[in-house]
Amino acid sequence: MSSILSGVSRSLLPRVRCTVLQWRLASGATPHATSSSSEKPAEFYDIIIAGGGMVGTTLACSLGKNPRLADRRILLLEAATGFKQPSTETYSNRVSAISKGTHRLMKAIGAWEQIEATRVKPVLKMQVWDACSDALITFNYDDLADNISWIVENDVLLASVYRQLEGVKNVDIRYGARMEGCGLIRDGAEMSTVRLSNGEQLQCELLVGADGYNSLVRRTMGVDNFTLAYDQMGVVATLKLGGAAANNVTAWQRFLPTGPVALLPLNDEMSSLVWSTSISEAKRLLHLDDHSFVAALNEALTKSYPRNNVIEEVLKNVNSFITSTTGQRLEQPPLVEAVVEKSRAAFPLGLGHTSTYVGHGVCLIGDAAHRVHPLAGQGVNLGFGDVQCLTDVLADANYSGLGLNNLAQLVKYEQERLRHNVPVILTTHGLQRLYTTDFPPIVGLRSIGLTITNSLPPVKKFLMNYAMS
Repeated sequence: MSSILSGVSRSLLPRVRCTVLQWRLASGATPHATSSSSEKPAEFYDIIIAGGGMVGTTLACSLGKNPRLADRRILLLEAATGFKQPSTETYSNRVSAISKGTHRLMKAIGAWEQIEATRVKPVLKMQVWDACSDALITFNYDDLADNISWIVENDVLLASVYRQLEGVKNVDIRYGARMEGCGLIRDGAEMSTVRLSNGEQLQCELLVGADGYNSLVRRTMGVDNFTLAYDQMGVVATLKLGGAAANNVTAWQRFLPTGPVALLPLNDEMSSLVWSTSISEAKRLLHLDDHSFVAALNEALTKSYPRNNVIEEVLKNVNSFITSTTGQRLEQPPLVEAVVEKSRAAFPLGLGHTSTYVGHGVCLIGDAAHRVHPLAGQGVNLGFGDVQCLTDVLADANYSGLGLNNLAQLVKYEQERLRHNVPVILTTHGLQRLYTTDFPPIVGLRSIGLTITNSLPPVKKFLMNYAMS
């Protein structure tokens, strides 16, 4: 286990490559250059954001609304032909567990009020338990007086941010803008450039890659990118729960030997499913009829796995002491009654991290820089943390007259985010490896660790605050 983590750690540590450090520091770039007198002059923007997903769109809004960047022109490039409004009648099958840090960001840009007016469900408690031992840990604040997260459909969040962008005068959005190539500030170039599939050329002082884990911007940077396929897929669906789910404010996650299965509350009677399992099993689950799928899901949430007698005796003694002091016992999740028609889908799972987030006149955010397993609900929150940090760094740099493509300033963003992102990525990867086995000694050690951690409120509070910051 330690060898796996140390190998990943070495690949994730920041190392700004010599080629990046040798890029020429350009200053005062002006939008005059064209490749030839017969071509249309390339349009200039101070900042171009490649990728109009949740993270890229939120960055555009955050930058555009920052008073220290009001004099800068910002362009958001979105490959889709237009923005699709979320359904008011049915829930989307892709949701995110929004952290307190993301909640603050959404409030700061004015999007949270719109999210609340559409659909959002607060989570007051989370129970995580091991199917091989029933060892558990619960997360909640005292007397359920505070949310630990909010469940928001991705479409709802994106629509709310787009609504805010409508009133931001210094931000332009181009739909159907598929990026075919880009050039960076190096080898004597004065500005970063973007080439669209329609042949149009754009220039900018700073190019931000928010274009996902297959990022063209990252590939153009030429930096190392550590990737690891988990040979798993995440099955998602929208579920209707049994009557016992009234006042549904709990998120449930059970670690099976094949991967975790989680129920995230949408309202008092519905939840969103995220079920990580093998690729072959995921494909099988997608092809089951609705009734068989519900039966398989309820079995996954309740099935008893073979137990090792020695481990059971040790855990019995540990649990006897722990439960006498905490009073916490395993609660059973609500049974699933039905799956919403056509809500099932699946996506591949993997880990990814680039060796550097920045270069002269270019930087990466969100999945373009890092990718994690969804078991801890941290993927999009890491991206929103990038947004807040990059906004602060660029606003300070612009206010100080240092420019937007100053490598020394961009490295501040990289260093701050690495301090947060790398521990989260390593921890998530370690949990994924630790819980995808039913080998008895591993089951015993992880179960004892989980039980003891659950009995230490200060430790649990630290873990909650760090993950949700």
